[in-house]
Amino acid sequence: MSADQFLVLGIILFALSIPELLQAASESRFPRTGAFIALAGVALIAYATSQKAGGYALPEIPGIFVKVIRNLIS
Repeated sequence: MSADQFLVLGIILFALSIPELLQAASESRFPRTGAFIALAGVALIAYATSQKAGGYALPEIPGIFVKVIRNLIS
């Protein structure tokens, strides 16, 4: 897997953990599943950033999403 794929996967995992974190907070319980998924997402994002020289700029992330999805489809 390329660094771009790790970045996209990490962002998706982190985004999917947000509802679980909010639900756990509203129910006053510890968010075990949400915290684990968020941690995995952050770890993937950190790994991808460390593998690409110069890191990523915020404006280029949508283009990376398009490139990764295009590569998965074709």
